[in-house]
Amino acid sequence: MRAMVLERAGEPLRLVELPDPRPGAGQVLISVGACGVCRTDLHIVDGELDKPKLPLVPGHQIVGEVIEAGEGAERFAPGERVGVPWLGWSCGECRYCRSGRENLCDRARFTGYDIDGGYGELAVADERFCFPIPAGYPDEQAAPLLCAGLIGYRALRLVGDADRIGFYGFGAAAHILCQVAAHQGRRVFAFTREGDTEGQAFARKLGAEWAGSSEETPPEEIDGAIVFAPIGSLMTTALRASAKGARIISAGIHMSDIPSFPYEQLWGERTLGSVANLTRQDGEEFLALAPEVPIHAKVELRPLEDANQALDSIRSGSLSGAAVLQIRTASNSRSGR
Repeated sequence: MRAMVLERAGEPLRLVELPDPRPGAGQVLISVGACGVCRTDLHIVDGELDKPKLPLVPGHQIVGEVIEAGEGAERFAPGERVGVPWLGWSCGECRYCRSGRENLCDRARFTGYDIDGGYGELAVADERFCFPIPAGYPDEQAAPLLCAGLIGYRALRLVGDADRIGFYGFGAAAHILCQVAAHQGRRVFAFTREGDTEGQAFARKLGAEWAGSSEETPPEEIDGAIVFAPIGSLMTTALRASAKGARIISAGIHMSDIPSFPYEQLWGERTLGSVANLTRQDGEEFLALAPEVPIHAKVELRPLEDANQALDSIRSGSLSGAAVLQIRTASNSRSGR
């Protein structure tokens, strides 16, 4: 099969021919239709997440068709469309797994990091950690839901019942979650890079009540915020804009250091927190919600061999919406309708 492979951190991915993978016990073999390109992939390629298996096929927003099942795998029949997220396996035995927090499992294995992912024509996944794809979502629309959507959804839950919510960084995850928050009747305040008038207009189009620069003071104090950009100083920026009782959540797996700040900015039962990974329950809830909203992702499609350019667009901040690699041709991609 053809795949884009990371051989050493800090180097571009290489398009290579690999032997076709085979499904083991409890696994399914998937013909990949599309795979989303995530900022986490960029952190891995750039060496900021420094313990990947190498060589590695990145990618953890995989949508494709099951073509073969390994021994004991009976959940999906050949031809069914499935999605494969970041969490690829958890032990089921540790105190985190036993308390419904498999996202914190110390032995967890992650797709496109510990396990080869979806930047290739075929992928193998544990069937227990795959999700059925909602009918009506083409592969390229479903792919961003599997991380940008899922991690954002978990972060939104951690913010609690905030009415006025700030989104710092308006990329793949925020543009999906803006639709969810507006559907829930929340008031969204979107913060972008200085001068990004196009991104601000995009946020307002998706339901944001106000949009401006991250350094601007919003017209009202916010009751909670999700920081999508990997910039630690935005945590304190959001804190300064917050009302008493606000929860400020980082949705990133990697972030620059958070600068020191006076305690008085935290006082008033404000909290800083983070979201880590996802649970299968998150996936089931979010993928059931997506058609109700309905969520529509703005997608920039690229062929498999353009994975490096897609990562560059995230690195530079020039991407609006989500980048998705189209592995199968559009004529072969199934919509599930």
